[in-house]
Amino acid sequence: MPRKIREVKAVLLKAGFTWRPAKGSHSLWSHPRLAQSITIAGADGDDAPRYLEKQVSKAIRQLEEGE
Repeated sequence: MPRKIREVKAVLLKAGFTWRPAKGSHSLWSHPRLAQSITIAGADGDDAPRYLEKQVSKAIRQLEEGE
């Protein structure tokens, strides 16, 4: 079962990401130690798409390897 968008956002916040609103239901999430940002679209109750789960996992892994 895929995670919900709100759960993905909670993981990013815990990892130290900051967010800023974008157009519509989109939000941009960035971390000071990463060059790439993550764009999240959708309502908090929606299922997170597979590509978003992969992006978040990759970003968290990069942060852990950088420490």
